[in-house]
Amino acid sequence: MTVRNSRLDQTGPRQRFRLLAAALVAAATLSLGGCGDTFTQVYQRGYIPPEGALEQVPLGATQDQVLIVLGTPSTVATVSGEVFYYISSRTEQTSFLPEKTVDQRVVAVYFDKNRRVQRIANYGLQDGKIFDYVTRTTPTSGQELSYLTYVFKVFGK
Repeated sequence: MTVRNSRLDQTGPRQRFRLLAAALVAAATLSLGGCGDTFTQVYQRGYIPPEGALEQVPLGATQDQVLIVLGTPSTVATVSGEVFYYISSRTEQTSFLPEKTVDQRVVAVYFDKNRRVQRIANYGLQDGKIFDYVTRTTPTSGQELSYLTYVFKVFGK
């Protein structure tokens, strides 16, 4: 048994064309309607320190205390004294465009020979240069800066 739409049977070819054109315009309007609104997706990767976590790590704290408060570091350096590095990056992607790095941070916890916190640095990129947000300084050339430059290049992609 075939069911036919009697209303379409009564319309002529011209009216069917108009209905089809109206349906196509409606579909195009609905599909392109979202283009005016920008859809931005934010991606957070790596270590995100909880609010106030760095303040809970005083100078002189042990490595175990740091591990309890901050957790396992992203990487550890043992070349010239031990350092825990906590690495994170935040990127945004708008619609179909490629991801753009918005913020990149490396929290470095430096220990002395007795494995106690000597200093804490919160490195990020400011105006394209590595910058310590704790001391408000840019590190000078040397072993530390070359390692941080490597970390920002590798994990920034």
